[in-house]
Amino acid sequence: MSRRPRTVSARVRILGAILAVACVGLAIVGSVTFLVQRERVLAEIDDRLTSQIASLNTVAGTDTDSAGTTTEGAPTATDNLDVDDYTTVVEYLRVAVARLVPGRNEGSVGILDGQARYRPGTLSGFDISQDQALIDRVVAETTASGTAVRGTAVTEQGSLRYIAVPVTMAGDPQQGVYLRAVDLDAELAPVTFSIVTYGIAAGVVLVAIGIVGWFVAGRLLSPLRRLRDTADSITLTELGARLPTQGNDDITDLTRTVNSMLDRLEGSVDTQRQLLDDVRHELKTPITIVRGHLELMDPGDAVDVQATREIGIAELDRMTRLVDDIDLLAAVEGDQFSMSDVEVEALTDRVSELVSVIPGHEWSVRQTGSARVTGDEDRLLQAWLQLADNAAKYTPDGSPIEIGSTIDAGEAQLWVRDHGPGIPPAARHRIFRRFDRAQGKRSIGGSGLGLAIVDAITKAHGGRCSVGDTEGGGATFTIHVPIGAPTALPAPVRAGDVVLQREAAG
Repeated sequence: MSRRPRTVSARVRILGAILAVACVGLAIVGSVTFLVQRERVLAEIDDRLTSQIASLNTVAGTDTDSAGTTTEGAPTATDNLDVDDYTTVVEYLRVAVARLVPGRNEGSVGILDGQARYRPGTLSGFDISQDQALIDRVVAETTASGTAVRGTAVTEQGSLRYIAVPVTMAGDPQQGVYLRAVDLDAELAPVTFSIVTYGIAAGVVLVAIGIVGWFVAGRLLSPLRRLRDTADSITLTELGARLPTQGNDDITDLTRTVNSMLDRLEGSVDTQRQLLDDVRHELKTPITIVRGHLELMDPGDAVDVQATREIGIAELDRMTRLVDDIDLLAAVEGDQFSMSDVEVEALTDRVSELVSVIPGHEWSVRQTGSARVTGDEDRLLQAWLQLADNAAKYTPDGSPIEIGSTIDAGEAQLWVRDHGPGIPPAARHRIFRRFDRAQGKRSIGGSGLGLAIVDAITKAHGGRCSVGDTEGGGATFTIHVPIGAPTALPAPVRAGDVVLQREAAG
């Protein structure tokens, strides 16, 4: 099946998410840093401008306290200035402008009656005496408020942060203003340069993150691409593809899990194929027999017709038993067992009662164990009786058959001992397979699934089946069930259901 084209791959989406988060994070850090530095510079500028009030008082020979307020009785250069040493505003402004030399990125001017009158003789900063628009603005602000004002103005020289201090003298009608301004653009230039540098560095970091992230995302996603390619290559005829496992991370654990799943899937498919082959082989024989007798039957001979009819019914009965056993095996393999505590002694007594009615043999209980196992009592009883029925079929009439239970090495052993031909050691590993037995042929009326059913029930209880020799000749079949909770096993494939469904469909 062809894959639908994707507009954006998972690799690009992962890398985009990483870059988006990194970009937002860097932008937030840069913005916060810029704002903090900018506010710090503006606070420093405001402190410098505010200090001009105290500086003016110092120039005038007055004293101010730490809050910038004049002590009682002292003259002031701000509101209602009244200085004994200076009788005119002109004289005061001249001294103030001359002594308070502006620093770098600063400018000052003494304004008298709305016109720039004095400027510093040493221009270490910049000249604002020619900016009449700024002068008019601060004169209007100080006249309106009557106190020192602070503000920001955008001029031809750039953005200026200023403070304007009104100067008045008793008996002098002239109005003076001391103006000090700071070039904001120049003061903020280091901050601007640092944020530009940060932006360039952040861009380089994003590019580095993108390059590294592209290769890392590709490496992380490569096992998933191999998983996709491996899954595409698997078909019903080719199930051997596996993923290479390297490392010890989450992706490697996923790879091992997928490989384990593929192993189970391949085993299940092989089991289904084997079952289909066996069923086809088993059904072919009775069909061939019935067809052959029907072709050779003489319709005019009543005896021949009756004999052919009996043969056909017998073969159909055998086919019916085969289908019933397949259905039973599928039910055992796929059933959810009802687990509870099972007393081995009571189970042994129950089996003894049921097998006693099987004709042709002398049944006896040789040993009874006393323990408690966790299991489905009905299923365990079914498996044990199946072993007894199997022993009755393969043991000569009149020979004794013993049953019993023992407790050994933390497990309960449920066994059936016959005195028949026994099981060759070379064949013991395969007798619990479907449609298999030691002598290579079926007993009359048997389907070859009895021991497979026993094995399925035993494994569902976390146990195993074994075959040994009986003293004096014969075979001993044993079901080993662990005492306590059985080990959880993966759910087997209900291969019988597949066969029945295909037969119904056909």
